[in-house]
Amino acid sequence: MKKTLIYPAGHPAPRGAYSPGLLVEHAGVSTLYVTGQLAVDPSGNVVAPNDAAAQTEYVFELIGSILRAGGMGFADVVRVQTFLTHMPDFEKFSPIRNRYFADTKPVSTLLEIKGLAKEGCCVEIEVLAVK
Repeated sequence: MKKTLIYPAGHPAPRGAYSPGLLVEHAGVSTLYVTGQLAVDPSGNVVAPNDAAAQTEYVFELIGSILRAGGMGFADVVRVQTFLTHMPDFEKFSPIRNRYFADTKPVSTLLEIKGLAKEGCCVEIEVLAVK
């Protein structure tokens, strides 16, 4: 089994002992685990504080760069887990998510939570991709 840590350019530095992505290759199958992504720029500043639509767009851009760095794309995503700090933001989040996954329809979990790791962030998304 081969494990490759994924650190794409333009991402904020991890705030602990983790990587944005972990590519695991075994028996001809590649699985990419993408850490929950927040709308935080490379300098560590929250992008569009408390704006669920803008943060969702930004987070999907971050996820896309991790997928590309692992040799994958959104079509390879099989699972999505989303955390919102305010469930009414689902109406802002959902059309953006649907644009990325209209054809593939991965399994998905959405939870409302009290808060995220960085104040001002209202959306966190993690994915699992397989190729």
